Amino acid sequence: MQTIKQEVMWAKFVAYKFLRKVLGSNNIVADFPSSSETMFEPEETSGASSSGQASRISSGKHIADDQGKHKIFVGSWNVGGVAPPDDLNMEDWLCTHNDPADIYVLGFQEVVPLNAGNIVIGFENRKICCRWNSLIREALNNSISKHVHEEDKVGESYKVHPFKNHSIPSLDKISNNFPHHFDCITSKQMVGIFITVWVRNDLLPHIQHPSVSCLGCGIMGFLGNKGSVSVRFCLHETSFCFVCSHLASGGKEGDENNRNSNAAEILSRTRFSRGPLRNLPRKILDHDQVIWLGDLNYRIYLPHTTTRSLVQKKEWNTLLERDQLKVELMEGHVFQGWREGMIEFAPTYKYYQNSQVYYGCDKKRKGEKKRAPAWCDRIIWFGEGLKQKEYSRGESRLSDHRPVRAIFVSEIEAPSNSRRLGRFNCLKDHLEECFNEKVPCNVRTSFYSE
Repeated sequence: MQTIKQEVMWAKFVAYKFLRKVLGSNNIVADFPSSSETMFEPEETSGASSSGQASRISSGKHIADDQGKHKIFVGSWNVGGVAPPDDLNMEDWLCTHNDPADIYVLGFQEVVPLNAGNIVIGFENRKICCRWNSLIREALNNSISKHVHEEDKVGESYKVHPFKNHSIPSLDKISNNFPHHFDCITSKQMVGIFITVWVRNDLLPHIQHPSVSCLGCGIMGFLGNKGSVSVRFCLHETSFCFVCSHLASGGKEGDENNRNSNAAEILSRTRFSRGPLRNLPRKILDHDQVIWLGDLNYRIYLPHTTTRSLVQKKEWNTLLERDQLKVELMEGHVFQGWREGMIEFAPTYKYYQNSQVYYGCDKKRKGEKKRAPAWCDRIIWFGEGLKQKEYSRGESRLSDHRPVRAIFVSEIEAPSNSRRLGRFNCLKDHLEECFNEKVPCNVRTSFYSE
């Protein structure tokens, strides 16, 4: 009897996923608080429809130390389904010993094992996400995390939610003593893909319209073992979009076409809310500045033995001439108009766990699959106003991948009187339109999207 119930439940889950695909709503709904006390209300969107509340209109105030440029740290790591130990050193990857960035965008792949249960059911694993966010919080804030959260209740100290400006009574004092305090503005998991965004606290009043869009394109074309979780927000007048993805795997000839197809599907089907005034970008490429990070899974067009030999000699340029992603980019098959920084580090995949040895290179281990090293983990960008200052990798041996990181300087558009006037006129037109429609007061009490 129990077996029959389990089979029925699995069938229901598959049918539910399929129906969401057919109806165009293949995004997992995020669990964000809807308290009116938050500084902004996150928007969660599906593949074909826009929904959710947008943030309040910016006050247009300038930041005292803002010169129109902000430092953005972007990192990606396939952790191979391995849960992080409590003493995992994140500083090697996040470079917290150096001058900190203003914004940290960190993407993970395989935060949970990609087994049938995790893929089909697709529930968010709050425990594992909280563990990662806990380590990130501690690494970014160092000793301040102890001061800020020492009175938090167990189970609440690592909740990820939009920042509340009155949730820490002594915020002003803390900000003065610890100028680089960071808070998480959004965090989202879809099966193994997980993205988390951290912002310096003095920038929080200028962050608006955060929105999340999830797109599965894995098994059966829509399950979340492969796909993307994208985050968008606006800083002052500049819109940002960050796409964390895990594309199709496979080292056989022609497998790169599946990766190209995944990327094209993510670009075409990802949708964000247009906001209360319906003037926000909906598609990924509609944003001012876009950064794509993740395990893109592109391999090297060379025989395994040749690849291993060139890796041993550190002949990076020769290997990169046959790198699938670079070849596909040059031939215009994928990511037209995107850019990538110069790669001057060793391939990030595939290692033995807790080892510096590439998989298949240990002669003592026989009968293993031949998987040549490759730069599977990449960070690329699109749009004007982004300048990459660093592109490198970390050396943590937690998984069979090495993490990668890129540091950008972003030139943003600060608020101007003319832009404020345009926003006011847009709101005025919206109000007049509603008035002309004679909307009853008991039906609409707010002009935010419902």
